[in-house]
Amino acid sequence: MSGTSQRPYVLLSCAMSVDGYIDDTSPDRLLLSNDADFDRVDDQRALADAVLVGATTIRRDNPRLLLRSPARRSARQDRDLPVSPAKVTITGSGNLDPHASFFTAGGAEVRKLVYCASPAVRSAQDKLGMAPATSIIDAGSPLDLLAVVTDLASRGIRRLMVEGGQNTLTQFLAAGLADELQLVIAPFFVGDPGAPRFVGAATFPQDSGHRMTLAESRPIGDVVLLRYLLTPRALGEQEVSAAS
Repeated sequence: MSGTSQRPYVLLSCAMSVDGYIDDTSPDRLLLSNDADFDRVDDQRALADAVLVGATTIRRDNPRLLLRSPARRSARQDRDLPVSPAKVTITGSGNLDPHASFFTAGGAEVRKLVYCASPAVRSAQDKLGMAPATSIIDAGSPLDLLAVVTDLASRGIRRLMVEGGQNTLTQFLAAGLADELQLVIAPFFVGDPGAPRFVGAATFPQDSGHRMTLAESRPIGDVVLLRYLLTPRALGEQEVSAAS
């Protein structure tokens, strides 16, 4: 399979400092956003069929990836949807802790999909075999992102929200598999060369000669949301939304 119509609509969501960092090097997670923007992100999660983070994010931040709002959870149930979107991760090593919140939060009610590079599949199966509602999927060697999103589409995932971290965001953008980017700018500097940035070095389809389309810019308290459209598919959906 190939082509954007045969994969989910892919939304990348990220918050970064003014100087482009998404975290610092302290043991605690750096909170870049504010309560109002966290609520906006929760709303975007509620619209997604699945939320994806890389394995490094699971190991470093231990995210739950569940909807926070009871009203949004209820609204999904009213539409015969799971209470929270499916959780997805990609890993080259299979080195994941079955006791991480990614696997335990939400229990058997929330699907977890772990896409592994072929050599890591057996290790991941051994470690995660008892994790509730968890499927281990061979994604090739090296891990093939197009195969991942194609398989997600076959499982009914029509809208995928990707929340990080740096390597994962870079891979999606460099592969041309992102339709929309929602980037929040926090009003401070990090300035630590050892900290992760929004993206790493890569060759991107959206280079200086292929500018993204700015669909929205909006202050949310002391942060600013920039919403960019990256593909003709995203532009088409924007036009339909504007006309409706």
